[in-house]
Amino acid sequence: MTRPQPLLEVDGLSVGYGIVPVIEEITLQVGRGEAVALLGANGAGKSTLLKAVSGLLVPGAGSIRFDGRDLSRLRAEALVTLGLSHVAEGRRIFRRETVLDNLLLGLYRLRLARAETAARVEEALAMFPALRQKADQLAGSLSGGQQQMLAIAQALVRKPRLLMLDEPSLGLAPNLVEEVFRTLAAVRAQGVSILLVEQVVERALEFADHAYLLQSGRLSGDGPAATLRGSEQVRRAYLGAAAAHAPS
Repeated sequence: MTRPQPLLEVDGLSVGYGIVPVIEEITLQVGRGEAVALLGANGAGKSTLLKAVSGLLVPGAGSIRFDGRDLSRLRAEALVTLGLSHVAEGRRIFRRETVLDNLLLGLYRLRLARAETAARVEEALAMFPALRQKADQLAGSLSGGQQQMLAIAQALVRKPRLLMLDEPSLGLAPNLVEEVFRTLAAVRAQGVSILLVEQVVERALEFADHAYLLQSGRLSGDGPAATLRGSEQVRRAYLGAAAAHAPS
């Protein structure tokens, strides 16, 4: 099956902290309207890759292109205006601000007209009814699931063309995990491309169109998500050395 035209293109990317390499020679792409899963064990470099794409880390080598544009010289805040949003692990919201203020802060630097601002906030609240009911409450008073929904909503008010999510289901009950994925399916239906790092491997592969496997900072394989589901290749990449000693 032919993949769609690339929106994000990562070519030969190497990133580290100081002189310590974390990921090396990573090449991948996310097509227009495509959902891509990035899978691997803890410490494989998945979060580092997302941080490099979103401008939070400077690559040591390689290139990152978004809609054909080189991102290497752009600051993280500039990428938001291009249509790239990153929902980091750990529900990075403003806990001492209200839900409504969190959504408004998500629009920082976009310089929208008042009517457009109101329309975007309304659209986000319509997608997350539980947040509408608590719009005037402090974000820190929300449940873990509601905080995750708020983090996603805060990214969506920017109208991203590419939404990157780092472990959106981490720490959530199974019913809330399903709610997160239903929301992401609705986002993808609007034509938004998604790059997803997710610990619930089977659910991520059910959701994604394509998947890349990251092992010890390098890609160990990729392919259509439906083909990779249940494969030994995924098991090795996700569990690492532990897979070799696991009972059959």
